[in-house]
Amino acid sequence: MKVVKLNWIEKIGTINNFEKSNLTSYKIGNKLFSFNRAYTMGVLNVTPDSFSDGGMYNTRRSALKFALKMLDDGADIIDIGGESSRPGSDQVGENEELERVIPVVMEILNKRPESVLSVDTTKSGVALAALNAGAVMINDISALRYDPEMVNVIKHFDSAVALMHMKGKPKNMQENPYYENVIEEVYDFLAERSSFAAENGIEKIFIDPGIGFGKRLEDNFNLIQRLEDFISLSYPIMIGFSRKSFIGKLLDLEVDKRDEATMALNTLAISRGAKIIRTHNVKLGVQSCKLMNQNNLKS
Repeated sequence: MKVVKLNWIEKIGTINNFEKSNLTSYKIGNKLFSFNRAYTMGVLNVTPDSFSDGGMYNTRRSALKFALKMLDDGADIIDIGGESSRPGSDQVGENEELERVIPVVMEILNKRPESVLSVDTTKSGVALAALNAGAVMINDISALRYDPEMVNVIKHFDSAVALMHMKGKPKNMQENPYYENVIEEVYDFLAERSSFAAENGIEKIFIDPGIGFGKRLEDNFNLIQRLEDFISLSYPIMIGFSRKSFIGKLLDLEVDKRDEATMALNTLAISRGAKIIRTHNVKLGVQSCKLMNQNNLKS
């Protein structure tokens, strides 16, 4: 493994980033997120083909019902996705994604206007419509690479944004991915992308190492083991393990049997610096956050 040697100025900067990471706070919508603790993001897929729950919530009524349940279970953020990013998936057109996502955003905010809603999209047109409708965060798995207008839309609305690492695209990302050094490559990518966002006037940035997105089993576990390294980028870490295939491969579990293992990984990730855990099972996610937040308050 390549060892990166820092000069004394870089070392001081890295130490300062570690020290200030727990002092960071963002106002997202009307809610203040203070990152001396961890928060839960509930996943709402309004798609027919997502790997875990495709088709379960692709009507307005079923999506609203599940969103309200997640909020009642304690979700801090609801992340609404209208395009599947499972391995092998194809992109959908912007109009179709808009038709799936925007009515659900409006329905949730009509029932719970205080809700903090994120939209999982790589399209600036979808982001623009979602933010106009009342969403306050964009989860961009391309890290602002696919659509050059995305950065301007996010800046205009002063939206929060999550920037994720992915090798390839969902269609081909699991076709023999390979890294010389996964920690270095993901770290450098997130450093460059977060710098790009900040230089373009975006202030509320999350970084996501992209577990399962163009990663082998060993890559995923290396990233989990070294998650604390990413704290030095000075942005809150978001992470998503929920029901992913590497859990199933390791433990020989079907998708609907992976929640307990997901909870274990979420708890481990929080202990190593994660501030947002993205999960399908909000009730278990909230338990992980409460346990670890209490531990952090005492330490």
